[in-house]
Amino acid sequence: MISVRVAREEDIGPILAIYNEVIEKTTAVFEYKPHTYQMRKAWFEAKQRENLPVWVAESDQQIIGLSTFGPFRAWAAYQYTVENSVYVASGWQGRGIGRLLMIPLLESARAMKRHAVIAGIEAGNTASLRLHRSLGFEEVAHFREVGYKFGRWLDLKFLELLFSDTPEMPREHSS
Repeated sequence: MISVRVAREEDIGPILAIYNEVIEKTTAVFEYKPHTYQMRKAWFEAKQRENLPVWVAESDQQIIGLSTFGPFRAWAAYQYTVENSVYVASGWQGRGIGRLLMIPLLESARAMKRHAVIAGIEAGNTASLRLHRSLGFEEVAHFREVGYKFGRWLDLKFLELLFSDTPEMPREHSS
């Protein structure tokens, strides 16, 4: 049985293993070098400090996937927009785990009064594109040859999900 729960500190090692596998074997992350445990621990601590969700999928006490989101861009006016990430361990892909991880993530974004969720997906990652589209994301941009990995240029697609029920936002402050 597969369950999804909030990540805990003891999940950092398995999260790191999944993330490094994604770096080393896929184009889902435009990164070359595996991360260290300290890097992933600092990442996890920053997520907790900033009250940003990290979800994990688990089967027989084994972490098999994760999802999270973070700021889309640093400027104040972007505070209602987040960018999501979802990764499933090899051997577990194609079983609906990505969807299981996305549902609570999107619920978290809505509960935190975020208005837009952005997904940056390598254009050849048809499984991730299909997953996001099935959840209501729409393609809003296609950047050509913006990444280079495994000896080839990579295109990046941006997909967006807007929450139509976002409460009215307070007026912005100028100073």
